Amino acid sequence: MGEPHPGAPDHLGLGELGPENLGIPGGRNAGADALHEAGDPAEWLYFLDNDAAFPRPDVLARLVAEAERHPEAAWVQPRLTGPDDVTTPRRWVPRLRASNPERPGKIASMTEGVVLIRRDAFDAAGGWENQLFLYPEGFDLAWRLYEAGWSGWYAASIRMHHPLTEPTRHALYHRLAARNRIWIAHRNLRAPLLPLYLSVWTAITLARAARGGGLGETLRGMREGWTTRRTQPRRPMSWRTVYRLTAAGRPPII
Repeated sequence: MGEPHPGAPDHLGLGELGPENLGIPGGRNAGADALHEAGDPAEWLYFLDNDAAFPRPDVLARLVAEAERHPEAAWVQPRLTGPDDVTTPRRWVPRLRASNPERPGKIASMTEGVVLIRRDAFDAAGGWENQLFLYPEGFDLAWRLYEAGWSGWYAASIRMHHPLTEPTRHALYHRLAARNRIWIAHRNLRAPLLPLYLSVWTAITLARAARGGGLGETLRGMREGWTTRRTQPRRPMSWRTVYRLTAAGRPPII
């Protein structure tokens, strides 16, 4: 195991399979690559953060069954709750209208720490984006899977447990989340959508940071993302993908 990145969350060590800390996306990719090298024929990949827990032994079987009922979905998202099996913060509901976490349906975003993904779709999309290191790599992968013609499905009746913690407890959160949002937008969005998306996101993010803390690190991340955005390869999604994301309830300007 290598030394963790200064200020990185302790669980980033799970992403280290060599002398360098690969970050969470890189660690997940390393695990998927190791399965390939071992000749594992599994059709599904299940990504699970080390602080999540199975509330019952049949969760994986139920998720696969749900995925088979929705062959158009590249990923299936269980409902994430606290250890009480009831509480679901709005940020854990993978859609904009999050008031009812018990409502299943098609989704266009991904809670990356607990998710089942079709292996062929994951491989075809190129896996997780290593450069993001941490936060919010699920948006990037979800957009790329939509661009490849897939969608996502929220299986609200299938629960997974996670401590009711805030991502802001990590020192890197504000900076990396801000930087990576700009990178992800630059990588994936068509030119006319970029100012719309970044304007809406900037207004919401600055309001949250001013109210909840982390404003300085958020501004630092925004500056870093903007000044380094051209280091990210441009792969603008098609207008058809824009339409499909909008129809799924997540237009790529929010």
